[in-house]
Amino acid sequence: MTKIISSPNCGNSPKMEFLKEFNIAFAKGNVKFIKESVTDEIVWDIIGDRKIEGKEKFTEELEKMKSEKATELIIHQILSHGKEGATNGIIKMQNGKKYAFSDFYKFKGAKGAKIKSMTSYIIEIK
Repeated sequence: MTKIISSPNCGNSPKMEFLKEFNIAFAKGNVKFIKESVTDEIVWDIIGDRKIEGKEKFTEELEKMKSEKATELIIHQILSHGKEGATNGIIKMQNGKKYAFSDFYKFKGAKGAKIKSMTSYIIEIK
């Protein structure tokens, strides 16, 4: 079971609510939801680590990560404007490790909820 703590009130912004659900899906390993939320041409740039291009490779990466369970997700901020969005917070893993993260998203369109690119900054914190 993953404990979710989210400070932002996303009530009036469907995109912000979507990003909240997207981050929760990541923490819970809900590959199906995540896969349905991105375009076929998704590009995921994990800064300082690797760049994943295309839905097939993206899905493979998600499947690998699924075994690493999160025990807690704390979302500090969710921002959304036009075709862009961002989240940041802390994720605590079952193995005791804690990471601070910031994710920046580009959507397919201002109205669409499909993500076409993600840039992630992940730092282990003690």
